[in-house]
Amino acid sequence: MTTTSDSNDSTTTAFYEEVTDGKGRVFRIGETDRDILGRSRRSMVILPWIAMMGISVFEYAYGSAEDTLSKAHGWTHTNTFWILSVWIFFQAAVAFPAGRLREKGVVSARGAMLTGAGLSLLGFLAISHTHSVFWAIAGFGVLGGIGAGLVYATSINMVGKWYPERRGGKTGFVNGGFAYGALPFIFIFNYAFDTGNYRQVLDLVGLYVLATVAICGLFFKDPPKNWWPAHVDPLAWSRDSSANAGLAKNPPAVRQYGVREAIGTGMLPLMWLCLAFISGVSIFGISFQVPYAKEMGFGPLVAASSMGIMSIINGTGRGVVGWFSDRYGRRQVLSAVLVTEGLAQFGVLWAGSSGSEALFLFFALVSGFGGGAFYPLFASLVPDYFGENNNASNYGLVYSAKLVSGLFGGGMGAVVVGAWSYSGAYATAGVIALLAAALTFTLHQPGRPRPRRIVPNPYPISREIM
Repeated sequence: MTTTSDSNDSTTTAFYEEVTDGKGRVFRIGETDRDILGRSRRSMVILPWIAMMGISVFEYAYGSAEDTLSKAHGWTHTNTFWILSVWIFFQAAVAFPAGRLREKGVVSARGAMLTGAGLSLLGFLAISHTHSVFWAIAGFGVLGGIGAGLVYATSINMVGKWYPERRGGKTGFVNGGFAYGALPFIFIFNYAFDTGNYRQVLDLVGLYVLATVAICGLFFKDPPKNWWPAHVDPLAWSRDSSANAGLAKNPPAVRQYGVREAIGTGMLPLMWLCLAFISGVSIFGISFQVPYAKEMGFGPLVAASSMGIMSIINGTGRGVVGWFSDRYGRRQVLSAVLVTEGLAQFGVLWAGSSGSEALFLFFALVSGFGGGAFYPLFASLVPDYFGENNNASNYGLVYSAKLVSGLFGGGMGAVVVGAWSYSGAYATAGVIALLAAALTFTLHQPGRPRPRRIVPNPYPISREIM
């Protein structure tokens, strides 16, 4: 049997066979990563990671640029946050249709990345050269959101396909780039960005994103469906805890679920709801932490440092929890992360109201960890529950929860702050995060019996021997 690459790459020939485990799951073995790519699959971790760092400036540095944008264009703070909310909406909205088109072979991974690179540039040009809120929303919010969403969804799904046996840590590492990649721009927007140079700075940022994403995207390529690394015995991996240390905590999907089937299990809609709640809280923190710090009288260094700390911990935390989830269970780690994020909201509020810069930076760190660590956990949990073959669509549908949370975390967050002040907004965010944590305890893998705890009878029946 032979492999055939997608239409954008040269054809590679290698022998392979398909084996089936005891539960009917198919594994395609025999082809190495070098047979398919011409290089190590490690490149399919490094390149997506760099691309994710490239687009991180959109979301994680926007709050630092918001004040200058408002002054330069004559926008209100509510205007600028609604622009970000629309960006988040379209960044999430594109994940599902892009995944379906990739799985049907209509769009290649390379094509998605190059399109995303071009649209990302247009997004920054829109907020650089127009004073119109409408055109800023159309350019940065819609086009920039679609562009960044194509890059995000393609990069995340790529890693899971190339590392099906170790997806937690690898996915977390790549996902982390989406946060800490913004670090230099946070300080640029706080210290070297003003109404006199904003056009030049934004144009250069747009060109940086274009070049970074396009160069990485040229080398993107998906493995064949059901592909499995040749050096790992898939049958031993799927049944033997000595070959797969995380088997007991993260058993593989019992079969490959299509989108309709995954929805029918009830678990995919529940994941969607959990992600909608917690990502709204995360977006709220990203959008309002710097303005809240300034409102509390903290200087620009503390405001910028708090956001810088948040982005670093947000990103590195994703890799750490991915590694932990491989060993201790993704659902269990997810619940702990969401509880941490909920408590952190109350901590940030307390630190700000008490005027303590040290406490504010500490809880910014905790909030940064909890506000990003759940993304790779959901990205790994979806193929764990529903299989890899339709993961671009299934995860795209779960990730679309950000459609709702983007509106509530950014635009509606501004409304809540205006009506209830930061105290009411942060308290509400904390309660929502804890509600999301409670919902995760009901998640379980479809098609696999849930373990039942047998409670011994406290009143055993005794029999007398006559």
